[in-house]
Amino acid sequence: MQQIALLGTSADPPTCGHQALLISLLSLYPQVATWASDNPQKQHGAHLALRAQLLQALVEEINDPRLQQDQTLSHPFTISTIDQAARRWPDTELVFVVGSDLAALIPGWKSSAQWLNRCRLAIAPRQGWLLNNQVLEDLKQLGARIDLLDLRVPASASSALRQFPQQQQIPAAVWTLLLQHNLYGLSTSLH
Repeated sequence: MQQIALLGTSADPPTCGHQALLISLLSLYPQVATWASDNPQKQHGAHLALRAQLLQALVEEINDPRLQQDQTLSHPFTISTIDQAARRWPDTELVFVVGSDLAALIPGWKSSAQWLNRCRLAIAPRQGWLLNNQVLEDLKQLGARIDLLDLRVPASASSALRQFPQQQQIPAAVWTLLLQHNLYGLSTSLH
């Protein structure tokens, strides 16, 4: 059965880490879908529609027909995203991708046992966030079928870049939009 990797992100802003992760997922899966979402446990620096625009710029910069941004998957709760993806790709195995920083939080997510049973869970390493065996065991107890991804994703955190934007950490197409919209303290007068 063909697989599709599903990667939701706050995209606040999309970083070179997001770019590297999406490109790496394309080397592992025949199709990748991404979207910008509101995380109910986070404060966001830009509105969802603008973050979706930033992510679309990144998808266009990657320029691979196997990668698509699908904002219909965007929902604060993963169970709703999995429902939507299952309707969209009924004959495809869904692979929900998270960073290792989020793995330990999944048991507290709404209906986690329910959605974990409907997809594979792929965990991408994130520098500074090691997975321990207890986290993996807790996820398996909820029904997770786990794939640990062997990827090299550069360390870059959107939260740090919102406070101190560094052009070398942000893809070029995204940087241009950040300047246009005066996001995160940036303005075209600075450059």
